[in-house]
Amino acid sequence: MYHILRIILYRLWVVSTLTLFSGVVVFWYYGFITAFIVFTLGISGILFNAQDLLLYYPNDPPDSRVFVLQPSNYKLPYESIKINNKDGIKIHMFLIKQSVNSNHKPTMIFFHGNAGNMGQRLSNVSGFYHKLNINILMVEYRGYGLSEGSPTEKGLYVDAQSALDYIMQRTDIDVSKLIVFGRSLGGAIAIDLASRLEYRNKIWALVVENTFTSIPDMAQVILKWKCLNWLPMFCHKNKYMSLHKMGRVMTPTLVLCGSNDSLVPPAMAKELYMRCGAVCKKIVVMPGGGHDDTWTCRDYYSSVQQFLLNVPPLPDEIGPFFDDDNNTTRHTIVHTV
Repeated sequence: MYHILRIILYRLWVVSTLTLFSGVVVFWYYGFITAFIVFTLGISGILFNAQDLLLYYPNDPPDSRVFVLQPSNYKLPYESIKINNKDGIKIHMFLIKQSVNSNHKPTMIFFHGNAGNMGQRLSNVSGFYHKLNINILMVEYRGYGLSEGSPTEKGLYVDAQSALDYIMQRTDIDVSKLIVFGRSLGGAIAIDLASRLEYRNKIWALVVENTFTSIPDMAQVILKWKCLNWLPMFCHKNKYMSLHKMGRVMTPTLVLCGSNDSLVPPAMAKELYMRCGAVCKKIVVMPGGGHDDTWTCRDYYSSVQQFLLNVPPLPDEIGPFFDDDNNTTRHTIVHTV
Protein backbone atom coordinates (compact mmCIF):
# COMPACT_ATOMS: atom_id res chain seq x y z
CA MET A 1 0.00 0.00 0.00
CA TYR A 2 2.89 2.38 0.82
CA HIS A 3 4.44 1.72 -2.61
CA ILE A 4 1.15 2.55 -4.36
CA LEU A 5 0.66 5.71 -2.29
CA ARG A 6 4.20 6.87 -3.11
CA ILE A 7 3.52 6.47 -6.85
CA ILE A 8 0.25 8.41 -6.56
CA LEU A 9 1.90 11.26 -4.64
CA TYR A 10 4.74 11.41 -7.17
CA ARG A 11 2.32 11.68 -10.08
CA LEU A 12 0.35 14.41 -8.32
CA TRP A 13 3.58 16.28 -7.58
CA VAL A 14 4.69 16.15 -11.23
CA VAL A 15 1.34 17.34 -12.59
CA SER A 16 1.00 20.04 -9.91
CA THR A 17 4.50 21.34 -10.70
CA LEU A 18 3.65 21.56 -14.40
CA THR A 19 0.41 23.37 -13.59
CA LEU A 20 2.19 25.84 -11.33
CA PHE A 21 4.83 26.49 -14.00
CA SER A 22 2.09 27.06 -16.59
CA GLY A 23 0.40 29.51 -14.22
CA VAL A 24 3.63 31.49 -13.84
CA VAL A 25 4.10 31.66 -17.62
CA VAL A 26 0.50 32.82 -18.16
CA PHE A 27 0.92 35.42 -15.39
CA TRP A 28 4.08 36.74 -17.01
CA TYR A 29 2.38 37.25 -20.38
CA TYR A 30 -1.31 37.87 -19.57
CA GLY A 31 -1.60 39.13 -15.99
CA PHE A 32 -2.81 37.99 -12.59
CA ILE A 33 -6.54 37.38 -13.25
CA THR A 34 -5.95 35.17 -16.28
CA ALA A 35 -3.17 33.30 -14.51
CA PHE A 36 -5.36 32.76 -11.44
CA ILE A 37 -8.20 31.35 -13.57
CA VAL A 38 -5.83 29.02 -15.42
CA PHE A 39 -4.19 27.90 -12.19
CA THR A 40 -7.55 27.28 -10.45
CA LEU A 41 -8.93 25.30 -13.38
CA GLY A 42 -5.71 23.31 -13.59
CA ILE A 43 -5.65 22.39 -9.91
CA SER A 44 -9.37 21.56 -10.00
CA GLY A 45 -8.80 19.27 -12.95
CA ILE A 46 -5.91 17.55 -11.18
CA LEU A 47 -7.92 16.97 -8.01
CA PHE A 48 -10.94 15.76 -9.99
CA ASN A 49 -8.99 13.18 -11.97
CA ALA A 50 -6.82 12.20 -9.00
CA GLN A 51 -9.93 10.76 -7.38
CA ASP A 52 -9.50 7.63 -9.52
CA LEU A 53 -5.96 7.18 -8.19
CA LEU A 54 -7.17 7.55 -4.61
CA LEU A 55 -10.17 5.21 -5.00
CA TYR A 56 -9.04 2.27 -7.16
CA TYR A 57 -6.09 0.04 -6.17
CA PRO A 58 -5.74 -2.62 -8.89
CA ASN A 59 -1.94 -2.71 -8.39
CA ASP A 60 -1.98 -3.56 -4.69
CA PRO A 61 -0.03 -5.82 -4.33
CA PRO A 62 2.24 -4.75 -7.23
CA ASP A 63 1.96 -7.99 -9.25
CA SER A 64 -1.87 -8.01 -9.25
CA ARG A 65 -2.10 -6.98 -12.90
CA VAL A 66 0.11 -9.80 -14.16
CA PHE A 67 -0.53 -12.73 -11.84
CA VAL A 68 -3.98 -14.06 -10.88
CA LEU A 69 -4.17 -17.12 -8.63
CA GLN A 70 -6.16 -19.92 -10.31
CA PRO A 71 -9.06 -21.83 -8.68
CA SER A 72 -7.11 -25.03 -9.32
CA ASN A 73 -4.84 -23.97 -6.45
CA TYR A 74 -7.86 -24.65 -4.24
CA LYS A 75 -8.78 -27.80 -6.17
CA LEU A 76 -11.85 -26.10 -7.64
CA PRO A 77 -13.08 -27.06 -11.14
CA TYR A 78 -13.27 -23.95 -13.29
CA GLU A 79 -13.38 -22.25 -16.66
CA SER A 80 -11.21 -19.21 -17.33
CA ILE A 81 -13.34 -16.94 -19.49
CA LYS A 82 -12.81 -13.69 -21.35
CA ILE A 83 -15.77 -11.84 -22.80
CA ASN A 84 -16.15 -8.60 -24.69
CA ASN A 85 -18.37 -6.36 -22.58
CA LYS A 86 -20.77 -3.75 -23.90
CA ASP A 87 -17.87 -1.31 -24.38
CA GLY A 88 -15.81 -3.82 -26.35
CA ILE A 89 -13.34 -4.28 -23.47
CA LYS A 90 -12.23 -7.82 -22.63
CA ILE A 91 -13.21 -8.85 -19.11
CA HIS A 92 -11.67 -11.83 -17.33
CA MET A 93 -13.85 -14.19 -15.28
CA PHE A 94 -13.72 -17.57 -13.54
CA LEU A 95 -16.75 -19.86 -13.67
CA ILE A 96 -16.52 -22.42 -10.87
CA LYS A 97 -19.23 -25.08 -11.18
CA GLN A 98 -20.27 -27.91 -8.92
CA SER A 99 -19.09 -31.29 -10.16
CA VAL A 100 -22.55 -32.85 -9.82
CA ASN A 101 -25.88 -31.36 -11.00
CA SER A 102 -24.39 -27.91 -11.52
CA ASN A 103 -27.35 -26.97 -13.73
CA HIS A 104 -29.69 -27.40 -10.74
CA LYS A 105 -27.64 -25.36 -8.25
CA PRO A 106 -27.83 -21.63 -7.52
CA THR A 107 -25.08 -19.55 -9.12
CA MET A 108 -23.41 -16.61 -7.38
CA ILE A 109 -21.99 -13.69 -9.38
CA PHE A 110 -19.10 -12.54 -7.18
CA PHE A 111 -17.99 -8.88 -7.24
CA HIS A 112 -14.79 -8.47 -5.24
CA GLY A 113 -13.55 -5.53 -3.21
CA ASN A 114 -11.27 -2.71 -4.26
CA ALA A 115 -7.61 -3.77 -4.13
CA GLY A 116 -5.91 -6.53 -6.10
CA ASN A 117 -7.70 -9.09 -8.24
CA MET A 118 -10.30 -11.84 -7.95
CA GLY A 119 -7.71 -14.58 -7.37
CA GLN A 120 -7.01 -13.12 -3.95
CA ARG A 121 -10.61 -13.92 -2.93
CA LEU A 122 -10.46 -17.63 -3.72
CA SER A 123 -10.33 -18.68 -0.05
CA ASN A 124 -13.72 -17.04 0.50
CA VAL A 125 -15.09 -18.43 -2.79
CA SER A 126 -13.91 -21.92 -1.85
CA GLY A 127 -16.01 -21.61 1.30
CA PHE A 128 -19.08 -20.63 -0.74
CA TYR A 129 -18.47 -23.54 -3.10
CA HIS A 130 -18.14 -26.22 -0.43
CA LYS A 131 -20.43 -24.93 2.33
CA LEU A 132 -23.28 -23.55 0.21
CA ASN A 133 -22.98 -26.09 -2.63
CA ILE A 134 -23.35 -23.42 -5.33
CA ASN A 135 -21.66 -22.34 -8.57
CA ILE A 136 -19.70 -19.08 -8.59
CA LEU A 137 -18.92 -16.68 -11.44
CA MET A 138 -16.03 -14.46 -10.34
CA VAL A 139 -15.80 -11.16 -12.21
CA GLU A 140 -12.64 -9.10 -12.65
CA TYR A 141 -13.44 -5.47 -13.40
CA ARG A 142 -11.78 -3.50 -16.19
CA GLY A 143 -8.32 -2.38 -15.15
CA TYR A 144 -8.03 -5.20 -12.60
CA GLY A 145 -6.14 -8.48 -12.93
CA LEU A 146 -6.10 -9.74 -16.51
CA SER A 147 -8.99 -7.58 -17.70
CA GLU A 148 -8.36 -4.75 -20.15
CA GLY A 149 -9.03 -1.05 -19.68
CA SER A 150 -8.99 1.30 -16.71
CA PRO A 151 -11.52 1.43 -13.85
CA THR A 152 -14.30 4.01 -13.85
CA GLU A 153 -17.62 4.04 -12.03
CA LYS A 154 -19.70 3.76 -15.19
CA GLY A 155 -17.31 1.17 -16.61
CA LEU A 156 -17.57 -1.11 -13.59
CA TYR A 157 -21.36 -0.97 -13.82
CA VAL A 158 -21.11 -2.04 -17.47
CA ASP A 159 -18.80 -4.92 -16.52
CA ALA A 160 -21.37 -6.17 -14.00
CA GLN A 161 -24.19 -5.97 -16.56
CA SER A 162 -22.09 -7.83 -19.12
CA ALA A 163 -21.34 -10.58 -16.60
CA LEU A 164 -25.04 -11.05 -15.85
CA ASP A 165 -25.89 -11.04 -19.56
CA TYR A 166 -23.24 -13.70 -20.10
CA ILE A 167 -24.44 -16.06 -17.37
CA MET A 168 -28.04 -15.68 -18.56
CA GLN A 169 -26.98 -17.14 -21.91
CA ARG A 170 -25.46 -20.27 -20.40
CA THR A 171 -27.54 -23.39 -20.90
CA ASP A 172 -25.77 -25.30 -18.10
CA ILE A 173 -26.84 -22.86 -15.37
CA ASP A 174 -30.17 -22.49 -13.58
CA VAL A 175 -30.83 -18.84 -14.42
CA SER A 176 -33.82 -18.73 -12.08
CA LYS A 177 -31.44 -18.88 -9.09
CA LEU A 178 -28.83 -16.19 -9.64
CA ILE A 179 -27.29 -14.64 -6.53
CA VAL A 180 -25.48 -11.31 -6.88
CA PHE A 181 -22.79 -10.86 -4.21
CA GLY A 182 -20.60 -7.82 -3.60
CA ARG A 183 -18.11 -6.84 -0.92
CA SER A 184 -17.14 -3.21 -0.21
CA LEU A 185 -16.74 -1.60 -3.67
CA GLY A 186 -18.24 -4.76 -5.14
CA GLY A 187 -21.30 -4.19 -2.96
CA ALA A 188 -21.88 -0.82 -4.62
CA ILE A 189 -21.62 -2.50 -8.02
CA ALA A 190 -24.03 -5.26 -6.95
CA ILE A 191 -26.55 -2.71 -5.64
CA ASP A 192 -26.43 -0.76 -8.90
CA LEU A 193 -27.09 -3.94 -10.87
CA ALA A 194 -29.99 -5.04 -8.68
CA SER A 195 -31.54 -1.55 -8.77
CA ARG A 196 -31.84 -1.45 -12.56
CA LEU A 197 -35.30 -2.21 -13.89
CA GLU A 198 -33.99 -4.31 -16.77
CA TYR A 199 -31.99 -6.58 -14.44
CA ARG A 200 -33.67 -6.78 -11.06
CA ASN A 201 -36.25 -9.36 -12.17
CA LYS A 202 -33.40 -11.64 -13.28
CA ILE A 203 -31.74 -11.76 -9.85
CA TRP A 204 -32.96 -14.28 -7.28
CA ALA A 205 -31.08 -12.85 -4.28
CA LEU A 206 -28.72 -9.98 -3.43
CA VAL A 207 -25.99 -10.26 -0.78
CA VAL A 208 -23.80 -7.25 0.07
CA GLU A 209 -21.03 -7.19 2.65
CA ASN A 210 -19.23 -4.29 4.35
CA THR A 211 -20.32 -1.86 1.68
CA PHE A 212 -20.84 1.89 1.94
CA THR A 213 -23.72 4.30 1.39
CA SER A 214 -21.77 6.47 -1.10
CA ILE A 215 -18.28 7.71 -1.91
CA PRO A 216 -19.07 11.27 -0.73
CA ASP A 217 -20.13 9.78 2.62
CA MET A 218 -16.91 7.76 2.79
CA ALA A 219 -14.85 10.87 2.00
CA GLN A 220 -16.31 12.53 5.09
CA VAL A 221 -15.62 9.45 7.22
CA ILE A 222 -11.99 9.12 6.10
CA LEU A 223 -10.93 12.76 5.71
CA LYS A 224 -13.15 14.24 8.45
CA TRP A 225 -13.24 17.59 6.64
CA LYS A 226 -16.40 19.51 7.49
CA CYS A 227 -16.00 21.54 4.31
CA LEU A 228 -16.92 18.42 2.32
CA ASN A 229 -20.52 18.92 3.47
CA TRP A 230 -20.72 21.98 1.22
CA LEU A 231 -18.91 20.46 -1.74
CA PRO A 232 -21.27 20.24 -4.77
CA MET A 233 -22.00 16.70 -5.92
CA PHE A 234 -20.56 17.34 -9.40
CA CYS A 235 -17.13 17.73 -7.77
CA HIS A 236 -17.12 14.02 -6.95
CA LYS A 237 -15.97 12.07 -10.00
CA ASN A 238 -16.96 8.74 -8.43
CA LYS A 239 -20.20 8.75 -6.46
CA TYR A 240 -21.53 5.18 -6.09
CA MET A 241 -24.79 6.43 -4.58
CA SER A 242 -25.79 3.08 -3.09
CA LEU A 243 -28.11 4.44 -0.39
CA HIS A 244 -30.19 6.24 -3.00
CA LYS A 245 -30.30 3.17 -5.26
CA MET A 246 -31.30 0.83 -2.44
CA GLY A 247 -34.83 2.22 -2.54
CA ARG A 248 -35.19 0.69 -6.02
CA VAL A 249 -33.92 -2.75 -5.00
CA MET A 250 -36.84 -5.21 -4.91
CA THR A 251 -34.75 -8.39 -4.88
CA PRO A 252 -34.61 -10.33 -1.57
CA THR A 253 -31.55 -8.81 0.10
CA LEU A 254 -29.07 -9.83 2.80
CA VAL A 255 -26.85 -7.08 4.23
CA LEU A 256 -23.75 -8.36 6.06
CA CYS A 257 -21.29 -6.30 8.07
CA GLY A 258 -18.50 -6.84 10.58
CA SER A 259 -18.96 -5.15 13.93
CA ASN A 260 -15.26 -4.15 13.95
CA ASP A 261 -15.06 -2.79 10.41
CA SER A 262 -12.63 0.12 10.77
CA LEU A 263 -13.03 1.35 7.19
CA VAL A 264 -16.76 1.30 6.45
CA PRO A 265 -18.82 2.12 9.56
CA PRO A 266 -21.32 -0.67 10.37
CA ALA A 267 -23.95 2.07 10.68
CA MET A 268 -23.84 2.38 6.89
CA ALA A 269 -24.97 -1.24 6.55
CA LYS A 270 -27.99 -0.47 8.74
CA GLU A 271 -28.81 2.58 6.61
CA LEU A 272 -28.68 0.46 3.45
CA TYR A 273 -30.87 -2.19 5.06
CA MET A 274 -33.49 0.34 6.18
CA ARG A 275 -33.58 2.01 2.75
CA CYS A 276 -33.80 -1.29 0.83
CA GLY A 277 -37.05 -1.53 -1.12
CA ALA A 278 -37.23 -5.31 -0.91
CA VAL A 279 -40.02 -6.80 1.16
CA CYS A 280 -37.87 -9.84 2.00
CA LYS A 281 -34.69 -8.50 3.59
CA LYS A 282 -32.32 -9.24 6.43
CA ILE A 283 -29.27 -7.73 8.11
CA VAL A 284 -26.62 -9.73 9.97
CA VAL A 285 -23.89 -8.13 12.06
CA MET A 286 -20.87 -10.40 12.57
CA PRO A 287 -19.26 -9.82 16.00
CA GLY A 288 -15.54 -9.18 15.65
CA GLY A 289 -15.60 -9.03 11.88
CA GLY A 290 -13.29 -6.50 10.23
CA HIS A 291 -13.52 -4.97 6.78
CA ASP A 292 -11.59 -7.72 4.98
CA ASP A 293 -12.08 -10.70 7.27
CA THR A 294 -15.79 -10.83 8.08
CA TRP A 295 -15.99 -13.96 5.93
CA THR A 296 -13.79 -15.76 8.47
CA CYS A 297 -16.33 -15.29 11.29
CA ARG A 298 -17.84 -18.46 12.72
CA ASP A 299 -21.44 -18.02 11.53
CA TYR A 300 -20.69 -16.30 8.23
CA TYR A 301 -21.53 -19.11 5.80
CA SER A 302 -24.41 -20.46 7.85
CA SER A 303 -25.98 -16.97 7.91
CA VAL A 304 -25.83 -16.73 4.13
CA GLN A 305 -27.14 -20.26 3.76
CA GLN A 306 -30.05 -19.66 6.14
CA PHE A 307 -31.03 -16.52 4.26
CA LEU A 308 -30.99 -18.29 0.89
CA LEU A 309 -33.12 -21.13 2.25
CA ASN A 310 -35.85 -18.60 2.99
CA VAL A 311 -35.72 -16.78 -0.36
CA PRO A 312 -38.87 -17.54 -2.38
CA PRO A 313 -38.70 -18.65 -6.02
CA LEU A 314 -38.09 -15.94 -8.57
CA PRO A 315 -41.50 -14.64 -9.72
CA ASP A 316 -42.35 -14.04 -13.35
CA GLU A 317 -43.06 -10.41 -12.53
CA ILE A 318 -41.60 -8.38 -9.69
CA GLY A 319 -44.16 -8.10 -6.94
CA PRO A 320 -44.26 -8.06 -3.16
CA PHE A 321 -43.31 -11.06 -1.08
CA PHE A 322 -45.73 -11.38 1.83
CA ASP A 323 -46.08 -13.46 4.93
CA ASP A 324 -48.95 -15.89 4.52
CA ASP A 325 -50.54 -14.97 7.84
CA ASN A 326 -50.75 -11.20 7.93
CA ASN A 327 -49.36 -9.88 4.61
CA THR A 328 -46.72 -7.86 6.39
CA THR A 329 -43.17 -7.10 5.39
CA ARG A 330 -40.67 -9.80 6.28
CA HIS A 331 -37.41 -8.39 7.62
CA THR A 332 -35.14 -9.11 10.52
CA ILE A 333 -32.05 -7.75 12.19
CA VAL A 334 -29.75 -10.50 13.42
CA HIS A 335 -26.62 -10.27 15.58
CA THR A 336 -24.87 -13.63 15.51
CA VAL A 337 -23.03 -14.78 18.58
